[in-house]
Amino acid sequence: MKKVGFLASLVAMAIMLFAAPLFASEKTQVTWYGQSAFKVVTPGGKVLVVDPWIKNPANKNGEKDLEGMTKVDLILLTHGHGDHIGDSVQIAKQSGAKLVAMFDLQKAMVAYKGFPNEQADRSTTGNFGGELTLLDGEVKVKFVHAVHGDSLDTDNGPVYGGRAGGFLISVKGGPSIYHTGDTDLFGDMALLNGKVDMMLVCIGDKFTMGPVGAAAAVKLIMPKMAVPMHFGTYSVLTGTAEDFRTELKKLQIEKLLRQMKVGETITW
Repeated sequence: MKKVGFLASLVAMAIMLFAAPLFASEKTQVTWYGQSAFKVVTPGGKVLVVDPWIKNPANKNGEKDLEGMTKVDLILLTHGHGDHIGDSVQIAKQSGAKLVAMFDLQKAMVAYKGFPNEQADRSTTGNFGGELTLLDGEVKVKFVHAVHGDSLDTDNGPVYGGRAGGFLISVKGGPSIYHTGDTDLFGDMALLNGKVDMMLVCIGDKFTMGPVGAAAAVKLIMPKMAVPMHFGTYSVLTGTAEDFRTELKKLQIEKLLRQMKVGETITW
């Protein structure tokens, strides 16, 4: 009986020592909805959406996906063009999510697009070089440069939206994610070399980098994974994932490519 009791004690001790790590092994989930729209779910269950144009032409389930976004903590906007602010106001109203954007864009979203004022305050705004620690330290968001225009469409024409940017999102216990926003290639991307696990990179051409520039950007940064975005929604965006693959292959970094399907989720 003593031997059985001793073994039982060992088992109980093992459970105490190892149970916490076992149950803390949740992962980060990243879902692409087409164009530049992504959802990030942290290991702790917090939800971020970036440039949430959920009902874009490439997403056949857009209406249903949008209706389901009732639990969102943060909405991140890289700039004010319509294909990036997308469905952000509806998501904010149905979920209570706060707006993470640069100061000018945040104010413009409230003034011209009806984003709830109480969900757009100084705790979630900043500017280039600044970093926000959010959701009790579970997420850090750094504002990084992009080479692109910015404005918001209104009934009276376009209005000032600040400057376009990108985000470096660092998830506690998860990946670092660089969302380029809409941008051209620029040399300071190299400053992110070694700091990015997942690069969400625009490839559509015409208004952003095409496959050649996007591949060069990946070469500068050398993420662990490069996910193409901002293509396939309109015929005017001529860049394709296959062209991107070809350009990566020329630079001998094709292995970094991770092409996602609309609606697909990557677990990290």
